[in-house]
Amino acid sequence: MFVRPAIVMSGLLACAATAAAAEWQAVEKVDTYAVSGRSGPELYASIGERGPKLGITRAIAHTTFRLTWTRKYEPRGDACVLAEAKPKLVITYTLPEPSDELPAGVRRNWETFFNGVAAHERVHGDFIKAMVREIEAQSVGLTVEGDPGCIRIRTELVGRLAALSQAQRQKSRDFDRMEMSKGGNIHGLILALVNGG
Repeated sequence: MFVRPAIVMSGLLACAATAAAAEWQAVEKVDTYAVSGRSGPELYASIGERGPKLGITRAIAHTTFRLTWTRKYEPRGDACVLAEAKPKLVITYTLPEPSDELPAGVRRNWETFFNGVAAHERVHGDFIKAMVREIEAQSVGLTVEGDPGCIRIRTELVGRLAALSQAQRQKSRDFDRMEMSKGGNIHGLILALVNGG
């Protein structure tokens, strides 16, 4: 299973947010965990024993991220405006890697399986990047009236961002459900690995 994880905006501010979005790039890393075996069934059994632990289950692969922000709040009269929000996003994909050399036929099957799983995890990464872009769009230009000390704006922002985070998690869960269901892409990759192609 793949588990993963009052706005006042003028046209000028929207353009500024779009320009800022083009400035940052996510850092994407791959971590691996070792699996053993010389056949598809042995490799898949090893994944079940060594895969990333998510609650009480283990996954084939997993995508995590670390997101921090540099924000600039500006008092403007009786209001507070979030004038700037720059993200720093690091996405980590955890994927299986055989610890031993594989026989040629098994190696081909493994490469197909691995490439398919990695592509699946990159979709999760795309969901995360889209969430960060949406957070940026909803953050820059956020204005809270009656908040010259820029206190209430932070609470307002947290509430808005929580909804975006929940939406990203749900999208990832729905994607996993589709991919893992019978006839789904990951389901097919598992069958091909275990059954030898």
